[in-house]
Order: sequence, then structure tokens, then C-alpha cells
Amino acid sequence: MTVIEEFYKLYSKDVYGYIYSLTKNQFTAEDLLQETFLQAIKSVNKFKGDSSVKTWLFSIARLMWHNHLRKNKRQAEIEILSDLVDRNNIEDNYINSEKARLILDFISQKDERTRQVMSLRIEGYSFLEIGAKLKLSEGSARVIFHRCKVAVINHVKENGYE
Repeated sequence: MTVIEEFYKLYSKDVYGYIYSLTKNQFTAEDLLQETFLQAIKSVNKFKGDSSVKTWLFSIARLMWHNHLRKNKRQAEIEILSDLVDRNNIEDNYINSEKARLILDFISQKDERTRQVMSLRIEGYSFLEIGAKLKLSEGSARVIFHRCKVAVINHVKENGYE
């Protein structure tokens, strides 16, 4: 058994769970799991043991997720923004797409800083990372995101997409 096969046997369920928590989509999570282990195969010789194997695999998984988001940005925005309004309600794809379009249009009318915070958050950046990129405190990034999220929810309700 190769090293990667051992890693897969030991950590694939945890890595899958992590990716699924990011994507909320079984098929995307499965694809990204495979990409994660392919990337691990390519870079196993570079693994120096500075972190645990599990942490290393999670960091590769997060990178694969970021790459996926960048490649599929528009679709990812629609999925994430639909999810933003109601995480527990599975609606038909058309309604979600329409809701996401409404949300994207609404956010596009916000000030530049708010648009940047929302965009970076959609891409998966933490509030700490967003703050560093935009020269804001982590707390400010959280507040801007929260205020916009509340405004989005109200806008969606006002337009009958709840």
C-alpha cells in the first residue's frame, strides 16, 4: 500500500466531511475529494511534516475548493447566496437561481467596500483574511458582512422570494 493510499484510508472521510461542509453539495465534495488526493500525490514529496497529515490534506482541500470557486465563480455565487438566505430550505433550482440573481443585483448596488467584503466572503475567505486584504479589522469585516446579509434577507422578503 502506498503512502497516499494509507492517507486516503485514514483521512478520506474527514477530508470529505470538511469539503462537504464548505460546498454543501455531495457531487462537488466528491470531485474535490478526488482532486485533493490527486494534488496530494503530486506534492507528497514536498510534505515536510511541519503539520499533521490531516492538516496538510485539509489545506490542500481548501485550496482545491478556492480553485473550484474561482473557476465556477458565477455558479458558486448563486449557490452560496441562495444558501445565505435560507440554509435549511431546499427549493427548486429555478427559484434558487432567481433568488441568487436578485441578491447579486442588490449587492452590486452597495458601496465598493461592502461589495468587496461580500465577494471575498463568497470566495471563502475568513473575516480575518478579508480584513487584512481590505485594511479593515476582523470585526469590521464581520459587521459589514452581517449588515449586508440582513439587508439581503429583508430585500428578498420584500420581493417575495422567501
